[in-house]
Amino acid sequence: MKVIGISPQRRNFLRKAVVAVPAAAVIGAVGTAGTVLAGGDPAAKPYQPKYFTAAEWTTLCALVDRLIPADAEGPGALQAGVHEFIDLQMNTPYAYGKLWYMQAPFVDAPDEFGYQFHMAPRELYRSALPGFAQAVEKKTGKAFADLPAAERDALIAQLEKGTLPIGDVPPALFFKQLLQNTREGYFCDPAHGGNKDMAAWRMINFPGARADYMDWVEQYGVKYPLPPASIA
Repeated sequence: MKVIGISPQRRNFLRKAVVAVPAAAVIGAVGTAGTVLAGGDPAAKPYQPKYFTAAEWTTLCALVDRLIPADAEGPGALQAGVHEFIDLQMNTPYAYGKLWYMQAPFVDAPDEFGYQFHMAPRELYRSALPGFAQAVEKKTGKAFADLPAAERDALIAQLEKGTLPIGDVPPALFFKQLLQNTREGYFCDPAHGGNKDMAAWRMINFPGARADYMDWVEQYGVKYPLPPASIA
């Protein structure tokens, strides 16, 4: 799947991406990140990462910014708070790998066989982000965040193809993990740090956590008239 350089068909891409995001992430999130008030208060203090170092945070932000860039259709990953969502998830049972079996053997298997890497997600990010940053600086002489958008997209494409070595984490695996968490943060309930102001839900006309909207399920092509609702 090509996700970089999103075209005018961005809305269709994101609609399809919702299908790939677990329902728990759309309504509830991957783990239990706690309640985070999401809003557009310009007086609010900038978010401070709880898990990622400053260097890791800069790289992460630059990566998710190119996976879902802002355009006329809707907010980008940064506007939606995807980076904040991922950081909050790093201190949940999910990120520690406590939600699935984490013992050997680890084999190359289809997705339906579950997580198949010896590092839990937080360990994967801790290894992959610096490894990626070092690989990029060695290749370009610059930090990833300082590169033009087209060059960042080309490097992300190398990650996706598995052709940019980043150390102990297979590059394609890191891309897959990052893309999954980016989608989850973009479409999660705002109570978990992403999807600020429910902008992603508004973009695709998703009703959110309303108790009952069965009357509208089979009204195809009809715009749902009510705003989305958060579990908060």
